[in-house]
Amino acid sequence: MSRLGRLPVVIPQGVQVQVDSEERRVEVKGPKGVLSMEYRPEVEVKVEEGVCRVERKNDTKKARSFHGLYRQLIHNMVKGVSEGFEKVLLINGIGYRAEVRGNVVVLSLGFSMPIEYLIPEGITVTVEENTRIRVSGIDKALVGKVAAEIRSLRPVEPYKGKGIRYENEMVRRKVGKAGVK
Repeated sequence: MSRLGRLPVVIPQGVQVQVDSEERRVEVKGPKGVLSMEYRPEVEVKVEEGVCRVERKNDTKKARSFHGLYRQLIHNMVKGVSEGFEKVLLINGIGYRAEVRGNVVVLSLGFSMPIEYLIPEGITVTVEENTRIRVSGIDKALVGKVAAEIRSLRPVEPYKGKGIRYENEMVRRKVGKAGVK
């Protein structure tokens, strides 16, 4: 039995989980929004008494692999519509900064022109102190994707530590040239 898959997903107050077993679709509604997802025929999703359970129909390798996956995806959906997800990026470098203009993040990262990143629908980006970017939303995968795309515009280099990094990311620094004989 899957260690993750056998755990129930506790549904908090104010969150509704609806399962349509004919179309194999799960819809989660909460105070922050609505998320929905289709699931594979190898698993079955049941909701009873404030708890959502994912069960597999047989013991094939495919069914075992989807068991824990769909349980965790449903857990992320429930957490997203009730609390939301957030990633924080830090910009380090002289003259490097960011600002939000409408639905575009404008980043000055040492290139000849500023970079404009279009914010997808369902994601909120705020900039604090010109060097701290906060990406938040209800879809965990989309929040992570947007944060990774912004980070990839100027990854941290190991010599001076200039670039964009996650708040909790540790950058291994390298020593520069040895220099003198």
